[in-house]
Amino acid sequence: MKSAVYIGDRTFAIEERSESEPLRDEVRLKIAFCGICGTDMHVYHGMMDKRVTTHRVIGHECSAIVDKIGANVTHVSVGDHVVVRPLVPQGDCHACSSGHEHICSNLKFLGLDSDGAFQEKWNVPATTLHKIPEGMKLAHAALVEPLAVACHDVTRSRLKKGEDVWVIGGGPIGLLIAMVCRDKGANVVISEVHDARAQLAMSLGFDVIHPHRDDCELEINKRTNHKGADVIFEVSGSADGVEAMTQCAAPRARIVMVAIHGEKRAVDLFSFFWRELELLGARVYTEVDYDNAIHLISSGKIDCDMLITDIVDLMNIQSAFDDIENAQNTIKSLIRCHPEGG
Repeated sequence: MKSAVYIGDRTFAIEERSESEPLRDEVRLKIAFCGICGTDMHVYHGMMDKRVTTHRVIGHECSAIVDKIGANVTHVSVGDHVVVRPLVPQGDCHACSSGHEHICSNLKFLGLDSDGAFQEKWNVPATTLHKIPEGMKLAHAALVEPLAVACHDVTRSRLKKGEDVWVIGGGPIGLLIAMVCRDKGANVVISEVHDARAQLAMSLGFDVIHPHRDDCELEINKRTNHKGADVIFEVSGSADGVEAMTQCAAPRARIVMVAIHGEKRAVDLFSFFWRELELLGARVYTEVDYDNAIHLISSGKIDCDMLITDIVDLMNIQSAFDDIENAQNTIKSLIRCHPEGG
């Protein structure tokens, strides 16, 4: 079988490997599609070489068909269409014993801490699998993982119907957060600096402001009767986004930190005191978030076709990563991994 191996220095090599039998509690999958996410781009840039090493199959945003099951596996069968929730908690830390296995102190993330989905077949623990409904396109199902991220972010925000939401950053996760918030009855504004992404957000029916051309505080106040946003999602990962998130916050607003900031940022702590703001962290997802994401896609509430920018065969994975590096109009690139997968 073919596997795309990250070998360092923004380079992938296609290797021929032997498929392996699943262990008793594992399932072997034919990987249909796997999306390229921001974390994968961090790997590509060499920012995670110490963690992933430079001979690793990465990828985790995947849809698949069950190819073979281990002796102890009973909840899926050969031929089932599934998605992978790529988290393996160790189960013995405080987070796990408190019911928060997704933030286990020793969490193993498939596709980073072990080989992932950019290959034709992949053996995974059976506990990571969610079956998807009949009729859901496998290409659409590859968006379940990032949509589960968005579902978790919105759950953390305690969003209520009718609240004013500001999403800072209109990339893949920002757009998905906006869609989930709209489905819950919120009034959503997105800010985005790149014109192509801003145009896509508008074509999806969202109100969009441009931080480099518009005064965000003025524009948010116009839309909220000078109150500010009740819920703010910082998805840009930028210093400007961190500065703006407090400027446009309503009294007692909840700010959800979605982006991974690679360096320390200056935060206006006085605003947190003065307006009793809340800052909430949000990391990955739970089983419930996955189930919610599957429901949103299967019910047609997420426009997957608008979000999928292109689909590239596994053999051309290098060009797919290079194109994302050099373009600002990419939302979600999918890699077609197995020729029988879709």
